[in-house]
Amino acid sequence: MGWGAGGSCTPRPPIRPQTAQETRVITVVFLGLLLDLLAFTLLLPLLPGLLESHGRAHDPLYGSWQRGVDWFAAAIRMPAEKRYNSVLFGGLIGSVFSFLQFLLAPLTGAISDYLGRRPVMLLSLPRHETLPPEKRAPSITPGFRAAADLLSPLALLRFSAVAQGQDPPAGDRLESLRRLGLVYFLYLFLFSGLEYTLSFLAHQRFQFSSEAGVLSQLQGPSAHRSLASSLQQGKMFFFIGLTMAAVQGAYARRISPGGEIAAVKRAILLLVPAFLLIGWGLMLPVLGLGLLLYSFAAAVVVPCLSSVVANYGSSRQKGTIMGTLRSLGALARAVGPMVAASAYWLAGAQVCFTVCSGLFLLPFLLLWNLRPPTHTLKAE
Repeated sequence: MGWGAGGSCTPRPPIRPQTAQETRVITVVFLGLLLDLLAFTLLLPLLPGLLESHGRAHDPLYGSWQRGVDWFAAAIRMPAEKRYNSVLFGGLIGSVFSFLQFLLAPLTGAISDYLGRRPVMLLSLPRHETLPPEKRAPSITPGFRAAADLLSPLALLRFSAVAQGQDPPAGDRLESLRRLGLVYFLYLFLFSGLEYTLSFLAHQRFQFSSEAGVLSQLQGPSAHRSLASSLQQGKMFFFIGLTMAAVQGAYARRISPGGEIAAVKRAILLLVPAFLLIGWGLMLPVLGLGLLLYSFAAAVVVPCLSSVVANYGSSRQKGTIMGTLRSLGALARAVGPMVAASAYWLAGAQVCFTVCSGLFLLPFLLLWNLRPPTHTLKAE
């Protein structure tokens, strides 16, 4: 059973058994994602020690980044505490990572439409340069010229690469695709910014220690208090992750075909009270209720929007469309945290969370009269 656009239960089509080939593909994708996530998350606990090691070694690149962080912290009047500095430095690294995704996502997506998905995945692995030195620059110059349209934020929001490609969506469908791209960007811009400031708020209001500041404090007399507070923050993020997993497994995957946009609108509306409770709550139960609503919405919006966008365009444009969408999301995640951190320290937590909560109405209104593609069919 699934929840339709009007919120009522509608029968789902029968699920056909998977072939051996499909099962093998799903297994490979699952293992690839598992290794990717493990490689990424294993770095996080080591990040504070790595940063301290580079600082002690007087690494010039680290020093230039640290000077940039110090300048930004002074500009937004952030307290001169080491744990805050570490969170800000980690946020800068995350923004750079997202910016690099913004540059590469539309390129790899477009190339996959031309070469195929599997060759691009294999070519993405590290390989040695095979061209002679004198031919390397001329060989890539035309590619950079063609890629310029894929790297302009305005061109991405207009899905120019899709509109100028083969078999572009018709006029109304192209406008709907552009609106969905704008919704995706605005949502992740606001969401990633407030998500980033949770570390500041949790420590400032509830004395939860940020993970980045724990290692530097465990050697002092307050080691036990720091460890306890870091465990509290760990429990907070564990609660968020567990709630998101439960919602995606029990609710999001059961949303009936055609009901994704209605589900996204409901989830975005939930973010308004969620962030108001988080920003204004002075007690842990209030924070917990806000995080519960926040986790529910976070588990629904991106999967549903991705599902709807994937149904636009021809089969030869899927990579370009999804690459453009991912690039918009990466750009939002690169800019959102720094903007939200500035608002947090310049205007205060309550003003920051209140204003951003109200701004979530913008993507909601953009979706108000939007209808999904008539042939929307979710993969069973």
